[in-house]
Amino acid sequence: MSKSKFGHVKITGVTAVVPEHFIDIDDEVEFFNDDRHLLERNKKILGLGRRHVIDDRTTNTDLCEAAANDLIAALNIDKDTIDTLIVVSSSHDYHYPASACVLQGRLDLSEDCSCFDISGLACSAYVHGLWMAHSLISSGAAKKCLLLAGDITSTHSDRRNRNSNMLFGDAGTATLLEYTDDENQAFFYTGTRGKGWDKLIAPAGGYDLPIRSDIADLEILDKSGNVWRLYDDIMKGMDVFKFTTDVGPKGIAEVLAFAGKTKDEVDYFAFHQANKQIVRTLAMYSGLPKEKFSTETFSSFGNCGAAAVTMDICYSLKDRQKKAICLATFGVGLSWGFALLDMEDTYIGGVRSYQTPDDKMTREEKIKYWISYFKDGNDA
Repeated sequence: MSKSKFGHVKITGVTAVVPEHFIDIDDEVEFFNDDRHLLERNKKILGLGRRHVIDDRTTNTDLCEAAANDLIAALNIDKDTIDTLIVVSSSHDYHYPASACVLQGRLDLSEDCSCFDISGLACSAYVHGLWMAHSLISSGAAKKCLLLAGDITSTHSDRRNRNSNMLFGDAGTATLLEYTDDENQAFFYTGTRGKGWDKLIAPAGGYDLPIRSDIADLEILDKSGNVWRLYDDIMKGMDVFKFTTDVGPKGIAEVLAFAGKTKDEVDYFAFHQANKQIVRTLAMYSGLPKEKFSTETFSSFGNCGAAAVTMDICYSLKDRQKKAICLATFGVGLSWGFALLDMEDTYIGGVRSYQTPDDKMTREEKIKYWISYFKDGNDA
């Protein structure tokens, strides 16, 4: 059990972007056996609505860069004062280098800026990123930290997969944290149930099972007719549901007790937007009134992975500023992260649409580029 208390850290601002292209669930009746009744049942239970998805020219780094530039401009930040850059995602552009290193260059930050990624946690990663940023700033190791959380989860499964793909959307978010003389207490509760590591996993694509010709075109049909590939996210739905409903209410109770607060003293509970059913179940088990949480972020954008809870803050709180915010997340690993934060004076920039620039390379152009890069050899 990991509980941490920090002081003198201010969350200065947060903002988000989503791709301009979107898919409306009402346009996917073909994937529900052309059964409108079945589609409506899924909409009612899960809260399915709209999800924004990237094209083949856009990456997670592009979305995070756009969110970062929006936040830097809105807060009029001197880039040279940002001394730490953290990127949390399960959709990094490359195995290496770290996305944070790529973005440090693209954002033109100081070379004295420390850069690193947090990977492999997916939906609990944002709270872990906040926890790390608070740790660094509270210890004096950093003064101003830019935390970028993003995922392109629409690419983690085949669109024909009705067990998975209909739930996921893409987003990039940016959060700025910095030292303050004010006490500004923050409380965290994080943990892991590693025995369930294989309940939510992409089996191929790492170095245990690299993607090669023997699996590149392999498609598996499950008993429900869903299409799976070994490099897709595979989720044991009921096991994950049981995990979240077990950990969620306990985690909220733990972080509130650690902070010496009651539910009535919290203005808003920002849940990981897994789907409507999970959020409402957790809120019910936690005894929360409906005005203190929302499922609308999921219905408007889908489950955006590491960015999901940040998206909820940006979407639900832009025009209703709150002070005490409780974050509740659970993700791959199986991991969880809960936080109680003071966001009274935090700038919340909302969610804007990202338009892919005309000069971004297509997939075919990227392949040609890297072929040429390799052919040039080590002397280039």
